[in-house]
Amino acid sequence: MSPTHRTTRAQRAAAAVAATAVAVGGTSLVLGAQGGWASSHREAPLTAADPTIDNTDTYAFVSPDAPGTTTLIASWLPFQEPAGGPNFYPWATGDQAHYNVKIDNDGDAVPDITYQWTFDNVDARGDVDYPDGADLPADGTFLYNNGPVSSLDDPTLLFKQTYTLTEITDEGEDVLVEGAPVAPSHVGDASFPDYQALRDEAVVDVADGGKSFVGQAEDSFFLDLRVFDLLYGGDLSETGNDTLAPYNVNSVALQLPTESLLGDATYEVTGPDGSTSEGPDPTIGVWSTTDRASVRTAAADGTLTGSGEFVQVSRLGNPLVNEVVIPANLKDAFNALPPEQDADVTAAVNKVLNPELPYLLNGIYGLPVKETPRTDLQAIFLTGLKGLNQPLADEVRPSEQLRLNTSVPVTEEPNRLGVLAGDNQGFPNGRRPTDDVLDIALQAVAGAVSVDETGAPTGVEIVDALAAGDGVDANNVDFSDSFPYLALPNSGSGTVADVPSGGVDTGSEAVATGGTSPLVPVGAGVVGLGALGYLLVSSRRRREGSA
Repeated sequence: MSPTHRTTRAQRAAAAVAATAVAVGGTSLVLGAQGGWASSHREAPLTAADPTIDNTDTYAFVSPDAPGTTTLIASWLPFQEPAGGPNFYPWATGDQAHYNVKIDNDGDAVPDITYQWTFDNVDARGDVDYPDGADLPADGTFLYNNGPVSSLDDPTLLFKQTYTLTEITDEGEDVLVEGAPVAPSHVGDASFPDYQALRDEAVVDVADGGKSFVGQAEDSFFLDLRVFDLLYGGDLSETGNDTLAPYNVNSVALQLPTESLLGDATYEVTGPDGSTSEGPDPTIGVWSTTDRASVRTAAADGTLTGSGEFVQVSRLGNPLVNEVVIPANLKDAFNALPPEQDADVTAAVNKVLNPELPYLLNGIYGLPVKETPRTDLQAIFLTGLKGLNQPLADEVRPSEQLRLNTSVPVTEEPNRLGVLAGDNQGFPNGRRPTDDVLDIALQAVAGAVSVDETGAPTGVEIVDALAAGDGVDANNVDFSDSFPYLALPNSGSGTVADVPSGGVDTGSEAVATGGTSPLVPVGAGVVGLGALGYLLVSSRRRREGSA
């Protein structure tokens, strides 16, 4: 699919405004303004009420198979149980929400580039033709699809979404992709006998050598979430279970020439071989956000419309900062803040300079508490590590961003512990899907990294008591070696209980391995539709006869 380009109006100034309730008639309900909601796998108090806006993870890394490009990935809507029909997991439409990935390329904590995704529904469930011989009324269906889906254009895929991707800068807006298909929720193997083909079809070209993908994926964040059970049971005994293994997320992935992400200012830049040259700062700051329409109106028929200004309701840069650094009473407010205001929120900055987690580690495991203020954590999470991923600008405004030095060469054999293990292409220098960010973050908060007064690292000493981490050292399924790199979503043919590995094993070897024709489960589905139709028609006739 070829992208469509057009330059539109100048970038609107971002503004957070309080919406006023508006009366719109007796059959409508004004939902009013949404406050600062939350992100990162429901870690803030209000997220559960609005899961479609919930940021889960943000990734930024130099593309391993295309070193002249950088890949940006962001995910939303966590804990998707694969069989969670009949509506499954659509993105919010463009009148309701905007999904963003933002780039700061000059160290001032203000986005210089915003990539924004907006979505549209293509819903054919209200007028559907059933398979020949199926005695069913043609006045709508509850089904997501009414037959096996072989392509994203297949008429059997009754509910679809498309998206528009827009690049926003101070110079204006440029539509990079318009009307591109979204890879659907993986209903199951009978419905999607070759989901990989659908994934491949959803990868579209962007100008100047870029690529874009939007769709469902297996949740790439691998960790044992029992960290919240007194830090793994109080004795590190409750570890080793990848809590997110059975679940899916909605993801966007964008691969672009690295030079298109960098700023205009030039500096004396030191290359990987130690040589110096004049050029743009290779370090960028990355974070993702969701903007909600400040007023949402529900009509009597259940349809929602959005109006008013769009306000930021979700935000994510570094993983685990909001979860284990920001206290619960500040989480919602933090998610509504732009990074440029981080340094002005004393309570949040103090939680970085003197975090709670080391004291918990001391109380439960007896680990020493590192001297405060924690300038090491300030460098890791707020300014970048000098000489690695701290911007080259004379003044770097402290802010919570995922910072990536795009000049660090791709590691041939990546280490899951990233910078802690001497693999400088890994977290906290950006984030790759394979980085074990839970183990890295635990070590960092426990004091494994030392820095000098400029924020330059002076040494790494692994905290032995936490060396085993959470016992989950890799994702339960392999990532792809090529764009969009994400693992395929868990299939709805399995369940949370019987597919902890994230595969499609349902206990039926034929379905899981393709050992028999997919016509077998499809045929069974048609029989099921016929039986359902018989029940509906019989029930209708009984009612008519008794009237």
